[in-house]
Amino acid sequence: MTEVAQHRHYGADNIQVLKGLEAVRKRPAMYIGDTSTHGLHHLIWEVVSNSVDEAMAGHCDRIEVTLNADGGATVADNGRGIPVDMHPTENRPALEVVMTVLHAGGKFDKKTYTVSGGLHGVGVSVVNALAGWCEVEVCSSLPDKQGKVYFQRYERGIPVCEMKETGRGEGSGTRTTFMPDDTIFETVTFNLDTVATRMRELAFLNSNLTIVLKDERVGFEETFFYEGGLQAFVEYLDEGRTALHKPVYFEGEREGVGVEIGLEYNDSYSENIYSFVNNVYTMEGGTHETGFRTALTRTLNTYATRNNMFKNEKISLSGEDTREGLTAVISTKIPEPQFEGQTKTKLGNSEVRGIVESLVNEKFSEYIEENPSVIKNILQKAIEAARAREAARKARELVRRKSILEGGGLPGKLLDCSFDDKDETEIFLVEGDSAGGSAAQGRDRRFQAILPLWGKPLNVEKARVDKVLNNDKLQPMIMALGAGVGEDFDLEKLRYGKVIVMADADVDGSHIRTLLLTFFFRYMRSMINTGRVYIAQPPLFLVKKGRNEQYAFNQSERDSIVKSMGTEGKGITIQRYKGLGEMNPEQLWKTTMDPETRTILQVTQDDVMEAEHIFSMLMGDDVEPRRRFVEAHALEAEVDV
Repeated sequence: MTEVAQHRHYGADNIQVLKGLEAVRKRPAMYIGDTSTHGLHHLIWEVVSNSVDEAMAGHCDRIEVTLNADGGATVADNGRGIPVDMHPTENRPALEVVMTVLHAGGKFDKKTYTVSGGLHGVGVSVVNALAGWCEVEVCSSLPDKQGKVYFQRYERGIPVCEMKETGRGEGSGTRTTFMPDDTIFETVTFNLDTVATRMRELAFLNSNLTIVLKDERVGFEETFFYEGGLQAFVEYLDEGRTALHKPVYFEGEREGVGVEIGLEYNDSYSENIYSFVNNVYTMEGGTHETGFRTALTRTLNTYATRNNMFKNEKISLSGEDTREGLTAVISTKIPEPQFEGQTKTKLGNSEVRGIVESLVNEKFSEYIEENPSVIKNILQKAIEAARAREAARKARELVRRKSILEGGGLPGKLLDCSFDDKDETEIFLVEGDSAGGSAAQGRDRRFQAILPLWGKPLNVEKARVDKVLNNDKLQPMIMALGAGVGEDFDLEKLRYGKVIVMADADVDGSHIRTLLLTFFFRYMRSMINTGRVYIAQPPLFLVKKGRNEQYAFNQSERDSIVKSMGTEGKGITIQRYKGLGEMNPEQLWKTTMDPETRTILQVTQDDVMEAEHIFSMLMGDDVEPRRRFVEAHALEAEVDV
């Protein structure tokens, strides 16, 4: 723990107590969302958030996050350290108050932290309440306790010892180690990729901060530090795409609100804008995002008109046109953020819109005046987007006339189900007519529909919506789902409760799955957001010995089954399924389609930015990042080549 900044007094009088802690263990979902893997990782985010707040206040420049060999987690920083002096009204150390009392912290008076990600002050006490045990070690920065190390242990939120001095350390900081309570969480195994993604994101958003992630379970260590900040962030998100220019970055502060923006245009046809308030992702946008969008459209239209770039064309660029191929990150620091909606992920501060709008008007106007060649490329792309928008409008009208988007017409190859309640129904998108035939014979006709797919779908990452609407591989699927596509997509009109992709376990099958998931991600994303998309998991092997038949979904399962049956070759046969069409209807039903016995994978989107990065990398034009990704994950795949 090293010293970073000259210490401002941070003592027990900065800790305000609002209420007690009793309900957390009874209703954990109220505080962390749920008790699944999402809620589990929220424990780490809450502890790390306190350290990041110290960094934003200028008192911390290094955070270490360790996934421990015993299954617990440790978060250590070189901030000022949680206060360890006696609390003026609680008659116990402030450390114990912070760890055991709900709504106790330094986030309420706006003196200790001007801005913070821990908006409600419940974070670390909730973590303590939901941990089987938790230990906190503080190297104090208080004048009379400078350099002294203090320790306290808690079990299920209750102190099991008095806070005690254990020695001396260098600088100051806090180290929190906890073990999730396995009686509360469905799983207590932290996912390294999930933690790495969030730590990378925080390092991008705080360019002065170094975050070290270690996983003692597998011997992993990585350091996240990005001097370029948001510029590096947009480059990361656009990996795999061809950028039209170097990332643009500007920042400013007005009326106590800090604004940072990084943006880059690329050769894709998708728009990707991500906004943050005090390092918290605002999934639903809000006033800061509205201000950015408005200013961007106005600035580009003004420049294009003034420089006669429309020539004789009677067009005006819409916001959609000016954002085609745009990747942007908006990061705001707001002392008193106000949020709207159930999820609290939409910023509602009305004054922030004007602040962001004026900043973008000023800074982006300066940039385009100084970079005429760059703005020419951007505007040419936007003008092409405007023309394509008109073509897409005509294509939609044509599609509507065919009743594709209204659900009135259904594709000829669709074998529909009889149930009317869509929440009880599911549709299998099956690779090939042969497998489609087996699935059709093996299905339960009451609630299972079958749509055979032929050929490989369009890679929508490289196509505008007018091409998507006219694609003969995608049209039958759009027609069968009945909910429209792109801006016309309406989840309420979706004809099935589950959409299950069923493809062969080979390279072609993997490619088809990826193409379909790209399509859903770009043009029917709310299907993924609401958990409607699934991947079928057909077995790879059939192991037989006499009348004993067992299915294996990977090589390790196959080997285990063979071992349980005896030595291979002594009456044991192994069949490797190279395609779904090799299974008869009864086998396909039993292994892949029967809800009582099958395994299907739900496609979720825990992190939209990481999903964006992966889709752009896998489906974009740049081969090198895709090659690195494939090499890094080749051993995880079990497919025929």
